[in-house]
Amino acid sequence: MERGSSFGLHRRCVLFAVILTVFPCHCQGNWMWLGSTASGVTEKMGCPALPLSNKLKDLCKRKPSLLPAIREGARIGIYECQSQFKHERWNCSITSDYSVFGFELTSGTKENAFIQAVMAAALVHAVTRSCSAGNLTECSCDRSLQAGGSANEGWHWGGCSDHLHYGTAISRRFVDTSAQPADGELEADREARATMTLHNNEAGRQAVSKLMSVNCRCHGVSGSCAVKTCWKSMSSFDKIGQFLKEKYEHSVQILDKSKKKVRRKDKEQRKVPVKKDDLVHVKKSPNYCVEDKRLGIHGTRGRQCNRTSPAADGCNLLCCGRGYNTHVVRHVERCDCKFIWCCYVRCRRCETMTDVHTCK
Repeated sequence: MERGSSFGLHRRCVLFAVILTVFPCHCQGNWMWLGSTASGVTEKMGCPALPLSNKLKDLCKRKPSLLPAIREGARIGIYECQSQFKHERWNCSITSDYSVFGFELTSGTKENAFIQAVMAAALVHAVTRSCSAGNLTECSCDRSLQAGGSANEGWHWGGCSDHLHYGTAISRRFVDTSAQPADGELEADREARATMTLHNNEAGRQAVSKLMSVNCRCHGVSGSCAVKTCWKSMSSFDKIGQFLKEKYEHSVQILDKSKKKVRRKDKEQRKVPVKKDDLVHVKKSPNYCVEDKRLGIHGTRGRQCNRTSPAADGCNLLCCGRGYNTHVVRHVERCDCKFIWCCYVRCRRCETMTDVHTCK
């Protein structure tokens, strides 16, 4: 028994040593790295050993059952970011260190704005899903909709409506307290970026709420749908990601001296209020064409492009006018398979040749 305990302690010490190597303790805590860790690692470590800020560690210790939902929120946020930008110059690449997004986590650009919004939305989505599934004792379905509806129209509230209140509260407490300071950042710039961060975090949460939908199930003889039971549910997260991508395309640049209140940088548009679900940014984005190791920008050299596409994935745009290389890739696969009695499958061996274009 003692040998087993010693072995378990030894394993935890080794795991902690590895984490300290990858995520050193002197660094600021960033909850987003939870989404890039292997399944089960964070649960084995426990809250005190996680490389998070003290405030986030305290929240984790008070509510350890939240950890799987928070990790899932980080995972789907990172995945959706990469999915939405996979064909663009900036493809939401992640780093191997704790910052996850490297330079873009503190850049103040519209890409930074998207990261903030999608990660805040992802945490709301994951925690709310966990509530509806009954995985958390602190929350459940939205009970306020259990009694109500319209008898004249033949429907009533029932089922398990997703309750955003708890997920939104956790997102505010976990995300809004984890903003990262940039190296050498001036006080005025820091305040402007803090204002930007809080606005975009809330815009992400607004997106989840705005895209809630009503689903109904029919009841009645022979499917007559005489009565319907309805409930509210969140949209799939890819739909939320698409909505935020559209907001990214129309992101509003704000004054770099904004404090608490966001104001447009364009003087002619300054009196036009910024909507709560708009994304905002402080700085213009780099073109992402050329590698910049200092900023962690990979550039587009070697990226695969579509020769015939006029969109962002086309060789003309993705390669930034540098041209592209073409090479032929040979694919071999089984085809025209047939079942032979009895008892095996016979297939032909098919070869195809495909042109692959990569940026110079």
